[in-house]
Amino acid sequence: MPHDFSHARPPRVVVIVDENSNPFELGCATEVFGLRRPELGRELYEFRLCAPEPETAMRDGFFTLTGVAGLEAAEDADVLIVPNRPDVQVPRRPAVLAAIRRAHARGARLVGFCSGAFTLAEAGILDGRRAATHWMWADRFRARFPTVRLEPDVLFVDDGDILTAAGSSAALDLGLHIVRCDHGAEVANAVSRRLVFAAHRDGGQKQFVERPVPRIPDRSLAPVLAWAQQRLDIPLTVADLAARAAVSPATLHRRFRAELGTTPLAWLLGERVTLACRLIEQGEERFEVIARRTGLGTAAHLRTVLRRHTGLGPSQYRHRFGPPPGNPPGEPAPGGNSAPGRPAA
Repeated sequence: MPHDFSHARPPRVVVIVDENSNPFELGCATEVFGLRRPELGRELYEFRLCAPEPETAMRDGFFTLTGVAGLEAAEDADVLIVPNRPDVQVPRRPAVLAAIRRAHARGARLVGFCSGAFTLAEAGILDGRRAATHWMWADRFRARFPTVRLEPDVLFVDDGDILTAAGSSAALDLGLHIVRCDHGAEVANAVSRRLVFAAHRDGGQKQFVERPVPRIPDRSLAPVLAWAQQRLDIPLTVADLAARAAVSPATLHRRFRAELGTTPLAWLLGERVTLACRLIEQGEERFEVIARRTGLGTAAHLRTVLRRHTGLGPSQYRHRFGPPPGNPPGEPAPGGNSAPGRPAA
């Protein structure tokens, strides 16, 4: 869900690093929230690492982290990313769990990557809430935290003030989702381009492909995705996409499920919503024009779909992410997203 920050400074993102933490997800958080963005002309976030000890041995002793702030840095975080580690049965430090509880009580957003859901659940803030974790840990998670509503097959879950993601690249998906909620689709696209990563994968997509990765990469969906992205303003059916790909509709469904973890129509709708957000951010004020250019039909349908996907109606989205009053609109967006959906290898 979008978040509005009324203070002048950028949102403050703090990552707690604890013993045996995974370096990959730490790197994902640093890439998304910690790097300077001179191409955007502003800082998106204040970013800090903190740890309960002066020296922290990372996973499997790969390296030791030193020189970061103490745990007190978590006390003023707007977004707190909690530790994740492969030894999911080992209890977390009481001081770390207490810091998480205090952050939750004051209204900070809590984020868990991969096994970070175990940390959040151990802190007692996930009871009755939706959450995601790596599929390898799903059975252990259910057995240990039966009151949490685990969604084991999805990339990430946004449950308002608590967000959780499966392992590996899903951390980047969730990170970009947070950027999109805070700063809009256009900024998220710019960050994804810097990462050379797909601009948008819906959190409901599956964590893993349904077939082994072939020896020679299969890029069969890439041309049809690009073709569809340039034609979002016209009605497109599964049959249209299948004909373009020279396969049957059933085969197209299987390829979308296997390679993108979603259906053709769900992917199309996501692309239309992303384009609508970009048009609003670039200054287009006529909602009927946005609805027409995105293939969503009517302004009423645009309102329904945008609210369902972003939690905001078009007017609210424009107030949050559109250009300041009096600024001329930006260049019109092309027919589709600037970063095509990622065709799996």
